[in-house]
Amino acid sequence: MALPVVFDLDGTLIDSLPDVTNAVNLLLDEEGHPPLSTDIVRTFVGSGEQVLMHRLIAATDVDPADFDRLMPRFIAHYQTAAQNTRLFPGALDALHRLNAKGVPIGLCTNKPRAALEPTLAAAGLGDVFGVVVAGDDLALRKPEPAPLFHSFQMLGAETGIYVGDSEIDAEAAQRAGVPFVIYEHGIRVSAISDIPHDVMFSNFLDLDAILDDLEAERTAP
Repeated sequence: MALPVVFDLDGTLIDSLPDVTNAVNLLLDEEGHPPLSTDIVRTFVGSGEQVLMHRLIAATDVDPADFDRLMPRFIAHYQTAAQNTRLFPGALDALHRLNAKGVPIGLCTNKPRAALEPTLAAAGLGDVFGVVVAGDDLALRKPEPAPLFHSFQMLGAETGIYVGDSEIDAEAAQRAGVPFVIYEHGIRVSAISDIPHDVMFSNFLDLDAILDDLEAERTAP
């Protein structure tokens, strides 16, 4: 069996930063606060909705006591915004090629299940993956390696290759002991040169050869 390949979602397969920014600013507007720029919201994402809300509160005058009241409203705004989600160019074709080659593919994201389902539907990814692990499916989230291990095991293997875009993805891959392929046009705070990775790519047409080479290295005697 081919080595499984597990993908991150936000910033790896979909350009979700505009949607997250829109949801954040809708919430802030309702609460009487000024909007935040995409560059600021970029620093909130990657670790799930709980961390995002804590970072949002820390960056604004929002009362920390309103955390529980605001969370479901943010999720509702994001579910609406996700209807406009757009895939990065070539991402869906690359996933279809891997499926056609018999490569087991999965999704491992910190996005909660409630926001994930409409996002996958809007992006046409609802039936692409052999396994989908959402941020609230397990007790631990990335960068803990448990979600990655769970993804690979659900695909019938103990290990595989991880494709992501951020510092959190890189740490999860390192802690899981698996090769990490980073997408150049993703969502991150650090420079790619400062993020540990095995291979970087900017065009999904190049992904097939990259994965083939990594699998050959990984399975060589």
